[in-house]
Amino acid sequence: MNNWSLNRRALMKTMMLASAAPLVVGSRAFASSCDDHIVRLGGAIAPDTLNPFASWNSFWPWVFTYDWLVGLDARRYPDRKGFAKEWSVADDNVTWTFKIWPSMKWSDGQPATARDAAFTYSYLRGSMGTPDELNVGYNNTSGFEHVESIAALDEETFQIVTKVPTRWPIESWKMVVPEHIWKNISYADARSTFRNDPSLVGTGPMIVSEFQQGQFVSLTPNPYFRTGRPATAGAIFTFFNTVDSIAQALKSGSLDYGMSLTAAQWADLSKDPAIQVGETRVEQRNYLAFNTASVDGIGSTKALQDPAFRDAIGYAIDQKAIVDRAFRGHADPGVGPMVPVAADYYSDLSDIRRHFDLAEAARRLDAAGYRDTNGDGVREDKEGNSFQLELITGTGSGNLLIPVAAVQLITGWLGQIGIPVSVTELDSGALDARTAAPGDGGGGWDLVVTNNWTSSTPQDLLGLGSSKQIGIYNRSYWTNERFDELLSEIEVTIDLKKSQELVDQASRLLYTEAPYIMVCYPFVLDAHRKDCFDGWGTQDILSTNGYFPLDRLRPV
Repeated sequence: MNNWSLNRRALMKTMMLASAAPLVVGSRAFASSCDDHIVRLGGAIAPDTLNPFASWNSFWPWVFTYDWLVGLDARRYPDRKGFAKEWSVADDNVTWTFKIWPSMKWSDGQPATARDAAFTYSYLRGSMGTPDELNVGYNNTSGFEHVESIAALDEETFQIVTKVPTRWPIESWKMVVPEHIWKNISYADARSTFRNDPSLVGTGPMIVSEFQQGQFVSLTPNPYFRTGRPATAGAIFTFFNTVDSIAQALKSGSLDYGMSLTAAQWADLSKDPAIQVGETRVEQRNYLAFNTASVDGIGSTKALQDPAFRDAIGYAIDQKAIVDRAFRGHADPGVGPMVPVAADYYSDLSDIRRHFDLAEAARRLDAAGYRDTNGDGVREDKEGNSFQLELITGTGSGNLLIPVAAVQLITGWLGQIGIPVSVTELDSGALDARTAAPGDGGGGWDLVVTNNWTSSTPQDLLGLGSSKQIGIYNRSYWTNERFDELLSEIEVTIDLKKSQELVDQASRLLYTEAPYIMVCYPFVLDAHRKDCFDGWGTQDILSTNGYFPLDRLRPV
């Protein structure tokens, strides 16, 4: 970890990655010819294991090899289905039936059936309440408390019966794994030591065949993919230290596709006739969080626990200026916890929305009892101590870069209202440790500027305020009984209109209590070359929710 004042240049170079991944330019991952028909992808990501029960950090490359039972893409696009070909809910609103693709096979040639789906879900459910509960990775036990039964009715029919009406069966993100590989893996190993080394066995279009942590992952076409073997010879996804290297590799032809681009790189690449740039709204939220802990892991001042203090700070954050100046317009200004891409639930909260006004922020701080009594330009808290807050910052592995300018703007505004802030930059691993639940050793900081990228379900997006998600999604440590009640109601509500009403109530509660100030919702900026492959997406060049378009790319 590095102090902001001494290492601003290091922050610009390394905020994106959890680990320092060596560049492999010049290796076989960077052959520039189209002749081998291998798709070369690049991103500032840091996958740490191929075990989906043990980590959150390896979405890429898991998503190319394993299928969701349904998944977001399958609900948005008719040609991007997951393990289930179709699904339905009975009139009782608790019995969900999933039809599995007929005659589907795993990449090793074994039959892939409803029994594998039943195994995956039963494996997770069976770990609940044990010392080794599977609750530390993408495949986790969240939501299984609402499940009454799980069954494979036949080879092609999988059924989930819930205790109450809920959309969880189609909105949960669980990767279906092969029973014949995982049936002998203990819960203790599944959540920790089992690495799930290549070659993997999956039903996705591309199978992980080699994984060099911090460097790259190689993928080979699945000969048994349900719509046919992909037309390419495979793919190599290279992990980069810096986004500068991604842009350079796209220009040179060493990469066919690159993600995580900065606005300046994106603008520059858009001028290259051999490159097509893309811009996509996603579920990521960049936010400022307050350490609201009141017992263990507390910050330097009790003011952080005061909603009036937090609300006043909200008037000192100019989201539009951050979007315009730090993101060059490639983001939506932040408001509440629901992101614009979650169109069914997003609200601009216009009737309660704060406006940027430093004078109003100062007035509210005065009214709340946080004044500068000695005229030195620094306010004091109610205990008479001058404010000097520690702000930690970093970007989660695989998330979009937080520009240095965004943090600089925030700290500058806080300084203008008499709240001086020191900034400490952390890599994603250190950030996770500092913001872990206080019971797990986290806390002791005051403010954090970071981000998270969840699914677009209200349960995930509202996890920021869930007492069950402290140290995971909830990095502010904020708890509120009414909020938890609303979240519980949302989880068991299947009617969209009723769900929208509950989500709106929860969003407004989180906004007014202000454990978070939403900074912005950044766009994915990416690009692909046009000279080697056809079949890239137009709305999204490479899906951020599934395997598309690696199932359909074809050599030019």
